[in-house]
Amino acid sequence: MNNLHLEISQVSIEFPTPNGPFKALDEIDLKIDKGEFVSLIGHSGCGKSTVLNIVAGLYKATSGGVILDGKEVNEPGPERAVVFQNHSLLPWLTSYENVELAVKQVFKNKSKREIHEWVMYNLDLVHMTHACDKLPSEISGGMKQRVGIARALAMQPTVLLMDEPFGALDALTRAHLQDSLMDIHRNLKNTVIMITHDVDEAVLLSDKIVMMTNGPAAKVGEILPIELERPRNRVELSGDLTYNNYRKDVFSLRYAVSYKTRELHTIREGET
Repeated sequence: MNNLHLEISQVSIEFPTPNGPFKALDEIDLKIDKGEFVSLIGHSGCGKSTVLNIVAGLYKATSGGVILDGKEVNEPGPERAVVFQNHSLLPWLTSYENVELAVKQVFKNKSKREIHEWVMYNLDLVHMTHACDKLPSEISGGMKQRVGIARALAMQPTVLLMDEPFGALDALTRAHLQDSLMDIHRNLKNTVIMITHDVDEAVLLSDKIVMMTNGPAAKVGEILPIELERPRNRVELSGDLTYNNYRKDVFSLRYAVSYKTRELHTIREGET
């Protein structure tokens, strides 16, 4: 049975600069199955966010393309929701109203009662019903991010795109949100693409870790399948040999990919 859900095919992108075109990505190829959790990892500036923005339809690839359920992605759509590192909530709206706004944009035929029930359902998924009437300024950073996730989930996306969603949070809050995300992913079975710099986070959450080479002209360097049984418990996994071997593999791949990239750039500079 073919579960292919999303395909990034030969994607390259160039941005204009005063010194000529800058090639950020070079022929990115990636196939993602339905319900798969994929982490993109790599050094800053390697084009991870650019990949995410192309999948979201915010950037248009110079060549190649993205296919979702057999259709080419050309623009943003509610089937692809984005959660940014910055919660991006509207500060004058309550938690409830921030989620409600997204629901009204996507589900224009829902009744007032249906909208209310759906907003509360999604706030409950992230354990934020108790703060539904609070403004963003009245809740913590972790709570803001929970509301941002609820807003994305309320659009019923088949693909959830997350750009370092927990990067600005303290370790304890981050751990709680990782656990919540694992529960949500298990229950909703969304396809998830997440950018992270955190090796432990990538191994804990992912079915597959994609290592990007350094930019410019970044490529997919290595792909590491994570074959750990779900549901996953961080405390139990901390002493698990397989889990720790995956961690070592990611660190080794990061070093190997960085070394290969430096070597390639040195060769290119020698040719010019």
